[in-house]
Amino acid sequence: MTTGSPATYPHQTQGGEPPLDQPYYGAPFGVAAKRFFQKYATFSGRASRSEYWWWALVVFIVSAVLNIASFAAGGAGMAMSGETTMSAGATVVSVIAGIWALATIIPTLALAWRRLHDTNRSGAWYLLILIPIVGAIILLVFFVSASDPAGRRFDR
Repeated sequence: MTTGSPATYPHQTQGGEPPLDQPYYGAPFGVAAKRFFQKYATFSGRASRSEYWWWALVVFIVSAVLNIASFAAGGAGMAMSGETTMSAGATVVSVIAGIWALATIIPTLALAWRRLHDTNRSGAWYLLILIPIVGAIILLVFFVSASDPAGRRFDR
């Protein structure tokens, strides 16, 4: 689903994927994930809703799989002494989850920053996340907001 008219987003009428410095409105799942990694630490420019939310789905799925794998491998259980114990398999899954988190934290922040740009807001609005509960709700509203063509001011 696209937002705006073809005149507003000319790449939509040309067919094919837009250049990396432009948002891809109506991006399919695989393309959104590919563009996420291609724009690894790019904080300038814009990201469409589909680019942002497809990546959110990837994060949710990977996190769910890692949590299920950790639990299945004997993840965190309470010992009699009250200490948390973890099997070797769960430790391996935890290490993999840590590597995944480290590998994706910067590009995830960059994607959120670009999504805010697409709604014609400075990426600095992301700092609202530091306000417990309320900040996350406000950011959620920003992330689901429609694209604003005035956000082009953030393009290079």
